[in-house]
Amino acid sequence: MPKESKVFRARVGVKLSVAAAGYCATGWWTKQTIMPQASHATFDGPLEAVRDVESAHPAVMAARVVHLTIYEDMAAVERLWRAFEQVADCTVFQSFDWLSTWWNHIGNPSGVVPAIVAGHDDQGRLLFLFPFGIETRRLTRRLTWLGTDRCDYNGPLLAVDFSAQVDAAHFARIWSDILQSLQDRPRLRFDVVSLEKMPECVGAQRSPFMAFAVTEHPDGAYLTDLADTWEAFYNAKRSSSIRKRDRYRRRKLSEFGDVAMKNPEAADDIVATLATLIEQKSRAFAKMGVANFFDAPGYRAFLYDLATNPRFRGLTHTSSLTVNSSMAAVNFGLQFRGRYYHLLASYDDSELSRFGAGTLHLQELLQYAVEHGFKQFDFTIGDERYKSEWCDGETVLFDYVTPVTLRGGPGALKIYAVRRIKRFIKRTPAVWDVAAKVRAFIGPLMRWLRR
Repeated sequence: MPKESKVFRARVGVKLSVAAAGYCATGWWTKQTIMPQASHATFDGPLEAVRDVESAHPAVMAARVVHLTIYEDMAAVERLWRAFEQVADCTVFQSFDWLSTWWNHIGNPSGVVPAIVAGHDDQGRLLFLFPFGIETRRLTRRLTWLGTDRCDYNGPLLAVDFSAQVDAAHFARIWSDILQSLQDRPRLRFDVVSLEKMPECVGAQRSPFMAFAVTEHPDGAYLTDLADTWEAFYNAKRSSSIRKRDRYRRRKLSEFGDVAMKNPEAADDIVATLATLIEQKSRAFAKMGVANFFDAPGYRAFLYDLATNPRFRGLTHTSSLTVNSSMAAVNFGLQFRGRYYHLLASYDDSELSRFGAGTLHLQELLQYAVEHGFKQFDFTIGDERYKSEWCDGETVLFDYVTPVTLRGGPGALKIYAVRRIKRFIKRTPAVWDVAAKVRAFIGPLMRWLRR
């Protein structure tokens, strides 16, 4: 059997399962202290040792058996993945199209190694698929979600009845066996587990990773349910005074020329629209003093491929709000299983911005989503204030960080500390306002110094 499809049986002895349960329950700081002892038995021991422990405790045999298959090749798992995502609980960021495109343009060139874990029950039915990757940062190898930096939501693909089939105690045993199986492969060994931006729920069920000692991610996300008609939704979300203001802004924009939303279909038109988005967004990043992710290796090719490849036509949506044929605002969104994802948006910072071109474009997008039968509009990650005008509440995201080797201890501590500091800053308005002003001042200065 090829290496990519070697099967491991997720059966762990009492000693190992108790250690894993205690490890998950004690909290991050305690785990950091006990990890050197636990890692030796749990991760560095041979697979035969696990089987010996299991045979010494026959009661464990009564537990449900999960067969693990690990894939180090995206192509090898494509067929299984595509079939499963049609019926599994997941988001668009766990779709094969999204992650395989990311892999082609960003992941593979940067040296990320896929470590995709599939779990089947005794009847051969797929219970879960975990799209993991191993990435190296400053000599420390991390187990992360594939595409973690470019995904607004990370997490597993789960069978709709996964929670009914696998409880928390069982998942702790499965997780221990997954880590053991990955560490058994030289290419997949790692020092730190760093899983970030995980929603509490995957579909209608709670994510099994919430049983771990997770912490809140610095940023939240926002989602709103759509009504059957645009008028019903708009009137419910906007007061009469705000609707009056919206009409005034539209009239003022129309004084500059015809106002229309355009949805380009031809590849050349899509590329031109995205080029405008990148230009507008890059200027905004420069003013804010933040890093321009459009300059990251492979990202523009990733975006253009997603938007123009005919295979992804049902997945992506590019649009612009034009005023006298000039693109006053641009959007790149994703469409997946009844949900519209508002992923990237920009607006012209000229005089048109005074009359809310970006706001009007958002309203056009919400109307587009309603009229095309979407049930939810997802504003995705980020705590921009305008999102609260349309959404009823925040979606809290969670991170799980823990070392698995002595080398991973300092790296895990740094990740944990940085995220806690970021969350404090972003969740304290007075501090965040000061930080944003300092960033806006220092950013251009640093770019000037690097010239």
